[in-house]
Amino acid sequence: MAASLVSVSSAPAAAEDAYTWDNVEVVGGGFIPGVVFNESEPDLIYARTDIGGAYRWDPAAEEWVPLLDWVGWDDWGYSGVAALATDAVDPDRVYAAVGTYTNDWDPNNGAVLRSADRGETWETTELPFKIGGNMPGRGIERLSIDPNDNSVLYLGAPSGEGLWRSTDYGATWAEVTAFPNAGNYVQDPSDTSGYLSDNLGVTWVAFDPASGGAGQRTQDIYVGVADKENTVYRSTDAGETWERVPGQPTGHLAIEGVLDHENGHLYISTSDTGGPYDGAEGDVWRLDTATDEWTRISPVPSESEDSHYGYGGLAIDRQNPGTLMVATQISWWPDIQIFRTTDGGATWTQAWEYTNYPERANRYEMDISASPWLTFGTDPEPPEMTPKLGWMTQALEIDPFDSDRMLYGTGATLYGTDDLTAWDRDETFTIEVKARGIEETAVLDLAAPPDGAPLLSALGDVGGFRHDDLAAAPDLMYTQPTHGSTNSLDFAELAPERVVRAGSGDEGVARIGLSSDGGDTWRAGQEPGGVTGPGTVAMGADGSRVVWSPDGAGVHVSTDSGSSWTASSGVPAGARVEADRVNPQVFYAFSGGAFYTSTDGGATFTESAAAGLPAQGDVRFAAVPGQEGGVWLAGSGDGSGMWRSTDAGATFTPVEEVDEGGSVGFGAPAPGADHPAVYTSSMIDGVRGIFRSDDAGATWTRINDDQHQWAWTGAAITGDPDVYGRVYVSTNGRGIVYGDPA
Repeated sequence: MAASLVSVSSAPAAAEDAYTWDNVEVVGGGFIPGVVFNESEPDLIYARTDIGGAYRWDPAAEEWVPLLDWVGWDDWGYSGVAALATDAVDPDRVYAAVGTYTNDWDPNNGAVLRSADRGETWETTELPFKIGGNMPGRGIERLSIDPNDNSVLYLGAPSGEGLWRSTDYGATWAEVTAFPNAGNYVQDPSDTSGYLSDNLGVTWVAFDPASGGAGQRTQDIYVGVADKENTVYRSTDAGETWERVPGQPTGHLAIEGVLDHENGHLYISTSDTGGPYDGAEGDVWRLDTATDEWTRISPVPSESEDSHYGYGGLAIDRQNPGTLMVATQISWWPDIQIFRTTDGGATWTQAWEYTNYPERANRYEMDISASPWLTFGTDPEPPEMTPKLGWMTQALEIDPFDSDRMLYGTGATLYGTDDLTAWDRDETFTIEVKARGIEETAVLDLAAPPDGAPLLSALGDVGGFRHDDLAAAPDLMYTQPTHGSTNSLDFAELAPERVVRAGSGDEGVARIGLSSDGGDTWRAGQEPGGVTGPGTVAMGADGSRVVWSPDGAGVHVSTDSGSSWTASSGVPAGARVEADRVNPQVFYAFSGGAFYTSTDGGATFTESAAAGLPAQGDVRFAAVPGQEGGVWLAGSGDGSGMWRSTDAGATFTPVEEVDEGGSVGFGAPAPGADHPAVYTSSMIDGVRGIFRSDDAGATWTRINDDQHQWAWTGAAITGDPDVYGRVYVSTNGRGIVYGDPA
């Protein structure tokens, strides 16, 4: 296994310009599978996301600080954080097990990142297997530090790779060959993608610090394994030998294992799947480690007629070890449930309960003012409520220094409370959004109109927003239709209040929406027959026509704002489409190395004679505002590069300095320039980065740096049409990043 430093200086491409970077605020927006409190230093807290990196809590600013923005394009998988551990002996040390997928979606193996300065800088040790920060079971915390000898770490590997150990602060790793079980649970063996057919593997590690002393390895170690018949193992000699803990429960997977070392109890929460999207039954168990006696302490036992969920997030109050909390791993309807006990599981109370069904009484109040969109624009019938208490809750932790503070993750945000013990007094406590600073949306498209809101976004999972204020979360995502993910959006350059978007939502929801007020309100359009997915969409320069290339149905044009559609001719199905920004009759399309132009409003397309465009790989193109016939095309993969046309695609000229294209967009021109500023996420002169050209590609300036790379940024980029130098950059999990010249 190779160890390396993560920050390597690169030769500048032509020039570099200092920029300041920030996020366009959504606040949250994705799954938070892990929260970790340091157990020796108050307020030292870390959070991890499945595709958007890791964060450290800044108590002075009361927001989270991103720690992995240095992850680059080629190592994009490192933005998926499968596990995180903070060192109680030396609080400056923090570790992360990274890698996004264990199948071939991620071309690289996983790695363990280690930092001796709380995540300010990192060193990397590559692993000989893959790690899956965005795989099933990703809420399980696989990484743990010996609380007595902090040079020792354990990592539970997925994919049947076993249990691994480091004895030098994470610099090198070796398999614990004496460990007897690499796991055998596979959610769906028939899944040929490898996503659901991967072995969940070795899952968690819990130490009993009472079995060791300062500077000496902890003797008693408990390890969870994804094997429903053999789910908990133990070593009593610091990992030299292992045995299956006798008398243990079978039939479910141990999702979490938490040790109360004061009373000698190991608690486990179990489910029939690894989650986080599923789980229909499970239990909570307590092991007396002195006697090996197991006691089921489930708030709702698995065979109960009221049981329809497995258990996930499990937390112990270190100030009062008999106090525990556990969350249902998933309960889509009507809501998750959180249970609390103050007597070690003998009795439980719950966060909400039915009064006169379907009415329910909640112990809590919700404050979503930091992310008002968390209502998702719904007004459900009881017993559902908006906002929901949560979903996909595999991360739940009580502050080891403050019994009133609790944090838990959901599929869209981080929630928490600072008055938790009001629960025990039968008083109402407040649950608030605690995700400020965490931006983890996957950005699929961006648009910056010249009038109205500065930015419109197309996002995965939360649809997208009209951003009137870059520094405040929007009130609501796009609705009517509500798209879980918006794939493509466009506005009419000469009438920017006209906007169109294409996305996917629940069954029966229209895949196309149109707005006549700049994305503030929407209406659903009709669909041509055969549509199976959103594809890409373009709106003519004056808003009179929409060209849509949906999945399954070929390219179509509408002249009545999406009320009816006519098939376009001369263009292949699945082509990517864009509109000329000046001439309402001109539209463009690209597919399989060929460029197509329509001069009759999208009714017919003609293939260009231009040669040398990329036939494979990821290709994106954009039309130039204010310049009829101006088109720039960027491609990565086979035959990658960048090309420019000034004659509506009849001919293209290579932009020589660009080695590999990514995305391309335009913004306000530099003072005195006659061409909009060009922005791209590309490789130029051998350097991958975000670049700006003020002279139509004759020269380029890199505007990001090695500490601001945000993994993969190839989906979309656009400048601001009103503010020279401002650029909006898509990321796949770190939200919308925008930069201004410093």
